Amino acid sequence: MLKTKELFDLSQSLAGEYLARFEYPWEALRGLKAEIVRIGESLSKEEFEERQPQVWVHKTAKIAPTAYLGAPCVVGAGTEVRHCAFIRGSALIGENCVVGNSAEIKNSVLFNGAQTPHFNYVGDSVLGYKAHLGAGAVTSNVKSDKSLVTVKDGKERIETGLKKMGAMLGDFSEIGCNAVLNPGTVIGRNATVYPLSRVRGTVGENCIYKGENNVVKKR
Repeated sequence: MLKTKELFDLSQSLAGEYLARFEYPWEALRGLKAEIVRIGESLSKEEFEERQPQVWVHKTAKIAPTAYLGAPCVVGAGTEVRHCAFIRGSALIGENCVVGNSAEIKNSVLFNGAQTPHFNYVGDSVLGYKAHLGAGAVTSNVKSDKSLVTVKDGKERIETGLKKMGAMLGDFSEIGCNAVLNPGTVIGRNATVYPLSRVRGTVGENCIYKGENNVVKKR
């Protein structure tokens, strides 16, 4: 089972030290809201503007006038939040990220350089350094039967105890357009998921997910 330090360069997020406490990154979701508040209150007032209570935005970030920023959230340097983006709250958006039109972010961490540029839903998830979601790709965070989420890797299973858990995307992962990452999905570093895929379980590092029974190593 891929662990936190195998998925992410923890130096590429303000939540790095927090995430490092946990063997698996989804374990950090329960306390994420409080951690974002702690981080926000520690930020430099010369670099960050508190636009409303518990909404901290770096002065170099570009926020479209139609975007919604819910508390608590942090938006890092050089990040672009485009028109009609919906940051519901409990979101830590790193540096040089893109949150695109009609994208929705909730209880999630976007490492530096992560992109959700077009019609994406990211809930209860962690997107690693320079991870990218193609247009329409979503992280489904609740099972249809509302049971607790289990993370699977081959025969290995871990009960998360969470009703809501989306996906953990390793650094440089690439998710194709209109792909659905089912609750409890883990994508390894530098892995690629084909467009229109329905992914459940774990995709290994440097792998290409072409279909449920068609996963190959990159050359």
